[in-house]
Amino acid sequence: MSDSASPDPGSGAERVIDVIGRVRVVPVLTVDDPDDAVELVRALAAAGLTAVEITLRTPTGLAAIRQASADVPSAVVGAGSVTSGTLATEAVDAGARFVVSPGLDDGVIDVASNAAVPAIPGIATATELLRAVNAGLGAVKLFPAGLLGGPALVKAYSAVWPAVRFMPTGGVTAESAPAYLALAQVLAVGGSWMVNAAAVDDRDWTTVTADASRAAQLGRSIP
Repeated sequence: MSDSASPDPGSGAERVIDVIGRVRVVPVLTVDDPDDAVELVRALAAAGLTAVEITLRTPTGLAAIRQASADVPSAVVGAGSVTSGTLATEAVDAGARFVVSPGLDDGVIDVASNAAVPAIPGIATATELLRAVNAGLGAVKLFPAGLLGGPALVKAYSAVWPAVRFMPTGGVTAESAPAYLALAQVLAVGGSWMVNAAAVDDRDWTTVTADASRAAQLGRSIP
């Protein structure tokens, strides 16, 4: 059943980025059962985490995106682990409002641009970041952030490209997230630490919401 009474989170690439930038904490979900995706995304949205990334690491990823996008309009549902233009097309067709890649792929960027959907490609080096900037992208995923240098690397890249917004992902935890979120150039952080895996397995959505609320508060408490 759709959350028809929920507010529209906005449409268009800029408004999607705005939602991500206001929430500032993006759960990265790997969903095995598409039927669970709706309740999981609904539980996270109830906690205030209204931008979620469902990865395509499982065969059910596209179905999970399709169902969650259709049934939870209060959430902006994106696709993660998008590694080709073909996957980007399938994700957008399934209802993904943004696409996130582990690396920089021209095919993904082209599909997203043509569909007016934000592409947030993964970058690790200055060369990749320069390619992203030259492709006209204003936001990138720093991945794997924890291994690359964390907030210090964001600061170093921001000194050269101050207009770029970063979404560090990979090794980000509740303990390390504040240091990223304190940086003006960080759009949001991504991770899975806020999702109570045991509660998901038990389909205890009340507990999922309660645990995710702490991450949502973290995003609100750091300007």
